[in-house]
Amino acid sequence: MTDNIFDFIGGDNGQWRILSITTVIGATLEFTSHLKITESTTAKCNSGLWVLKGLRSNLRYTEKEEKERLTAIQADLGRPESTRAALIPIRKSEAWWTLAQDERRKIFETKSNHTETGLKYLPAVARKLYHCRDIGEPFDFLTWFEYSPEDSELFEELVNNLRKTEEWKYVDREVDIRLTRI
Repeated sequence: MTDNIFDFIGGDNGQWRILSITTVIGATLEFTSHLKITESTTAKCNSGLWVLKGLRSNLRYTEKEEKERLTAIQADLGRPESTRAALIPIRKSEAWWTLAQDERRKIFETKSNHTETGLKYLPAVARKLYHCRDIGEPFDFLTWFEYSPEDSELFEELVNNLRKTEEWKYVDREVDIRLTRI
Protein backbone atom coordinates (compact mmCIF):
# COMPACT_ATOMS: atom_id res chain seq x y z
CA MET A 1 0.00 0.00 0.00
CA THR A 2 2.95 2.37 0.44
CA ASP A 3 3.20 2.85 -3.34
CA ASN A 4 0.16 5.14 -3.09
CA ILE A 5 1.40 7.06 -0.04
CA PHE A 6 3.38 10.27 -0.49
CA ASP A 7 5.45 12.28 1.96
CA PHE A 8 5.28 16.07 1.91
CA ILE A 9 8.46 17.00 3.77
CA GLY A 10 9.00 20.52 5.06
CA GLY A 11 12.73 21.10 5.47
CA ASP A 12 15.89 22.64 4.09
CA ASN A 13 15.69 21.17 0.59
CA GLY A 14 13.17 20.10 -1.99
CA GLN A 15 11.81 20.86 -5.41
CA TRP A 16 9.58 23.67 -4.09
CA ARG A 17 10.51 26.82 -2.14
CA ILE A 18 7.96 27.78 0.49
CA LEU A 19 6.78 31.38 0.16
CA SER A 20 4.38 31.40 3.10
CA ILE A 21 2.61 29.24 5.65
CA THR A 22 -0.66 30.74 6.81
CA THR A 23 -2.88 29.27 9.50
CA VAL A 24 -6.52 29.52 8.45
CA ILE A 25 -7.92 27.72 11.51
CA GLY A 26 -6.42 25.57 14.26
CA ALA A 27 -2.77 24.78 14.90
CA THR A 28 -0.13 25.88 12.42
CA LEU A 29 2.88 24.15 10.92
CA GLU A 30 6.31 25.55 11.65
CA PHE A 31 7.80 27.64 8.84
CA THR A 32 10.59 26.07 6.85
CA SER A 33 12.17 27.02 3.55
CA HIS A 34 11.43 24.09 1.21
CA LEU A 35 9.04 21.26 0.45
CA LYS A 36 10.05 17.90 -0.94
CA ILE A 37 7.43 15.45 -2.23
CA THR A 38 8.42 11.80 -2.39
CA GLU A 39 6.81 8.41 -2.51
CA SER A 40 6.66 7.16 1.03
CA THR A 41 8.80 4.36 2.34
CA THR A 42 8.23 2.12 5.31
CA ALA A 43 11.27 3.72 6.95
CA LYS A 44 10.63 6.58 9.36
CA CYS A 45 11.39 9.89 7.64
CA ASN A 46 13.47 12.20 9.82
CA SER A 47 14.79 14.50 7.12
CA GLY A 48 12.44 17.43 7.69
CA LEU A 49 10.98 19.78 10.24
CA TRP A 50 7.60 18.17 9.56
CA VAL A 51 6.27 15.38 7.35
CA LEU A 52 2.69 15.08 6.11
CA LYS A 53 1.66 11.78 4.60
CA GLY A 54 -1.15 11.40 2.10
CA LEU A 55 -2.69 8.45 0.28
CA ARG A 56 -3.74 8.66 -3.36
CA SER A 57 -7.16 7.10 -3.49
CA ASN A 58 -10.43 7.03 -5.36
CA LEU A 59 -12.73 10.04 -5.48
CA ARG A 60 -15.14 9.54 -2.60
CA TYR A 61 -17.88 12.13 -3.01
CA THR A 62 -17.85 12.35 -6.79
CA GLU A 63 -20.51 10.73 -8.92
CA LYS A 64 -19.80 9.19 -12.33
CA GLU A 65 -20.99 12.14 -14.43
CA GLU A 66 -18.99 14.60 -12.30
CA LYS A 67 -15.88 12.44 -12.56
CA GLU A 68 -16.22 12.31 -16.36
CA ARG A 69 -16.58 16.10 -16.55
CA LEU A 70 -13.55 16.62 -14.30
CA THR A 71 -11.40 14.12 -16.19
CA ALA A 72 -12.30 15.68 -19.54
CA ILE A 73 -10.89 19.11 -18.68
CA GLN A 74 -8.51 18.85 -15.75
CA ALA A 75 -4.82 19.32 -16.43
CA ASP A 76 -2.02 17.08 -15.25
CA LEU A 77 0.37 18.16 -12.56
CA GLY A 78 3.90 19.07 -13.56
CA ARG A 79 3.13 21.41 -16.44
CA PRO A 80 6.21 23.58 -17.15
CA GLU A 81 4.21 26.81 -16.86
CA SER A 82 2.78 25.83 -13.45
CA THR A 83 5.54 27.25 -11.29
CA ARG A 84 3.24 28.17 -8.40
CA ALA A 85 1.66 25.71 -6.01
CA ALA A 86 -0.35 25.46 -2.83
CA LEU A 87 -0.47 22.65 -0.33
CA ILE A 88 -3.55 22.93 1.84
CA PRO A 89 -3.83 20.37 4.63
CA ILE A 90 -7.35 20.19 6.08
CA ARG A 91 -8.95 18.40 9.02
CA LYS A 92 -12.69 18.22 9.41
CA SER A 93 -14.48 18.09 12.75
CA GLU A 94 -15.90 15.00 14.41
CA ALA A 95 -19.35 16.43 13.59
CA TRP A 96 -18.49 15.93 9.90
CA TRP A 97 -17.31 12.36 10.38
CA THR A 98 -20.35 11.35 12.43
CA LEU A 99 -22.60 12.26 9.50
CA ALA A 100 -23.63 9.41 7.20
CA GLN A 101 -21.98 9.28 3.75
CA ASP A 102 -25.11 10.57 2.01
CA GLU A 103 -25.34 13.50 4.46
CA ARG A 104 -21.72 14.45 3.76
CA ARG A 105 -22.34 14.16 0.01
CA LYS A 106 -25.36 16.45 0.32
CA ILE A 107 -23.30 19.11 2.09
CA PHE A 108 -20.28 18.61 -0.20
CA GLU A 109 -22.12 18.90 -3.48
CA THR A 110 -25.78 19.87 -3.14
CA LYS A 111 -25.27 22.66 -0.61
CA SER A 112 -21.64 23.66 -1.23
CA ASN A 113 -21.32 22.89 -4.96
CA HIS A 114 -17.72 21.77 -4.42
CA THR A 115 -17.29 20.01 -7.79
CA GLU A 116 -19.11 22.70 -9.78
CA THR A 117 -16.97 25.37 -8.16
CA GLY A 118 -13.77 23.47 -8.98
CA LEU A 119 -14.81 22.93 -12.60
CA LYS A 120 -14.89 26.71 -13.18
CA TYR A 121 -11.14 26.90 -12.61
CA LEU A 122 -10.04 23.99 -14.79
CA PRO A 123 -7.73 23.56 -16.59
CA ALA A 124 -5.89 26.64 -15.25
CA VAL A 125 -5.61 25.14 -11.77
CA ALA A 126 -4.52 21.50 -11.57
CA ARG A 127 -5.07 19.58 -8.34
CA LYS A 128 -4.56 16.28 -6.62
CA LEU A 129 -6.24 15.14 -3.41
CA TYR A 130 -4.48 12.92 -0.89
CA HIS A 131 -6.39 11.20 1.92
CA CYS A 132 -4.78 11.11 5.37
CA ARG A 133 -7.47 10.10 7.85
CA ASP A 134 -7.30 6.45 6.75
CA ILE A 135 -3.59 6.26 7.59
CA GLY A 136 -3.76 7.95 11.00
CA GLU A 137 -2.35 11.35 10.09
CA PRO A 138 -3.15 14.67 11.85
CA PHE A 139 -5.00 16.02 8.79
CA ASP A 140 -7.84 14.34 6.87
CA PHE A 141 -6.83 15.64 3.43
CA LEU A 142 -3.86 17.20 1.69
CA THR A 143 -4.86 19.11 -1.40
CA TRP A 144 -2.07 19.95 -3.84
CA PHE A 145 -2.68 22.66 -6.44
CA GLU A 146 -0.43 23.81 -9.30
CA TYR A 147 -0.96 26.87 -11.50
CA SER A 148 0.94 29.49 -13.48
CA PRO A 149 1.76 32.90 -11.93
CA GLU A 150 -0.73 34.41 -14.40
CA ASP A 151 -3.49 32.27 -12.85
CA SER A 152 -2.74 33.26 -9.24
CA GLU A 153 -5.84 35.45 -9.00
CA LEU A 154 -8.01 32.60 -10.31
CA PHE A 155 -6.57 30.32 -7.66
CA GLU A 156 -7.29 32.87 -4.91
CA GLU A 157 -10.86 33.16 -6.16
CA LEU A 158 -11.27 29.36 -6.09
CA VAL A 159 -9.99 29.05 -2.52
CA ASN A 160 -12.07 31.99 -1.29
CA ASN A 161 -15.23 30.60 -2.89
CA LEU A 162 -14.74 27.17 -1.33
CA ARG A 163 -14.07 28.64 2.12
CA LYS A 164 -17.44 30.43 2.04
CA THR A 165 -19.42 27.19 1.68
CA GLU A 166 -21.35 25.19 4.25
CA GLU A 167 -18.78 22.42 3.92
CA TRP A 168 -16.10 24.69 5.41
CA LYS A 169 -18.13 25.10 8.62
CA TYR A 170 -16.90 21.57 9.38
CA VAL A 171 -13.19 22.40 8.97
CA ASP A 172 -11.42 22.68 12.33
CA ARG A 173 -7.83 22.80 11.09
CA GLU A 174 -6.50 24.28 7.86
CA VAL A 175 -3.04 25.48 6.91
CA ASP A 176 -2.35 27.22 3.60
CA ILE A 177 1.19 26.71 2.24
CA ARG A 178 2.18 28.67 -0.88
CA LEU A 179 5.16 27.63 -2.97
CA THR A 180 7.18 28.30 -6.07
CA ARG A 181 9.03 25.69 -8.11
CA ILE A 182 12.80 25.85 -7.94
